[in-house]
Amino acid sequence: MSGAKLDLERIVFIGRTFDEYMRMFDLQPGELRGRSILDCPAGACSFTAEANRHGAMAVAADIAYSYSAEALQVKGLSDIEHTLIQLDKARDNFKWDVFQSIEGLRQARTEALTVSTLDRLAHQERYVAAELPVLPFADQAFDITLSAHFLFMYGDRLDVDFHLETLRELLRVTKAEIRIFPLVDLSCRRYAHLDGLIRFIQTQGWSAEEVQVSYEFQKGADSMLLLKRG
Repeated sequence: MSGAKLDLERIVFIGRTFDEYMRMFDLQPGELRGRSILDCPAGACSFTAEANRHGAMAVAADIAYSYSAEALQVKGLSDIEHTLIQLDKARDNFKWDVFQSIEGLRQARTEALTVSTLDRLAHQERYVAAELPVLPFADQAFDITLSAHFLFMYGDRLDVDFHLETLRELLRVTKAEIRIFPLVDLSCRRYAHLDGLIRFIQTQGWSAEEVQVSYEFQKGADSMLLLKRG
């Protein structure tokens, strides 16, 4: 963490469910057993809790974990309600076959927050406060790294150099495979610098493939970037 503590009001603390992760990253629960997995940034996602129950050695990293689980739960519940109001105003930007309704989405987001909060209270060691583009992990510490709804989505706020340095760090801490979802920004447009970043990844001895997945909530957000160490 940097010297200045994160202002809790500046972040939105919401998360996705384990089932969403399986679809976003084209994974089956059986693929997790015995693998060390990093979820970064993890937010209020329930993946780490559920993946460990499926036999993985999963760790979550996020800048928000400098705050207590209790404080983040309160923040998360408030953020869910605020996010749902905004989504309801822009319903046409989303496909509702996954959740059916705003209430279905509320249930999923609340479930993720609850599961992740309870797991953090029981297993604090799995939840590491970290501020990208620097991670407090050894080289090749994880077999797989998953990164959802951060890189590429905020191209209007995070410049290409930040993306480059973050990718370099994810490559460093990962032994075999990185999966990043989605490949579009908040306006549903493919990230403008993605091809350049893929060329950089390839110079580091990794392959990069865009893979269509079965999950699409934000329209056009139906592909992940699959990176494999050569």
